[in-house]
Amino acid sequence: MAATAYSVALLGGARLPAAPRSALLPRRSVCQLRLQDAPRLSLLRAKAASEDTSASGDELIEDLKAKWDAIEDKPTVLLYGGGAIVALWLTSVVVGAINAVPLLPKILELVGLGYTGWFVYRYLLFKESRKELAADIETLKKKIAGTE
Repeated sequence: MAATAYSVALLGGARLPAAPRSALLPRRSVCQLRLQDAPRLSLLRAKAASEDTSASGDELIEDLKAKWDAIEDKPTVLLYGGGAIVALWLTSVVVGAINAVPLLPKILELVGLGYTGWFVYRYLLFKESRKELAADIETLKKKIAGTE
């Protein structure tokens, strides 16, 4: 390996001995498969399912048709679905407008980081508060499920 003119000038004319290329690069371990590993590798084989996926697609369509026919108030369902799409579009427009204001996204990011820090301190840091959070989540689940 030849030394550059700059390194020769720095060392006062002395040249460094050439290092072998293998000393500069870390060795990579190469995993080679051996014949004695074959029984262990046979356990890792995966087989494809023998069932036809088109049948499950047909079943899904038939199930959706049956559920749609069971709905009595179809215009209300369509109205709620359309309202959800409009709300999603409107939310996207509002977030895009907020993101266009130069300083506001950074301020909101700081607010989010602050709230995350507070949440960790309040609910996750101590054992008693984790138990309280778990109890709150369980009561919320029961309220949603209607069992409470």
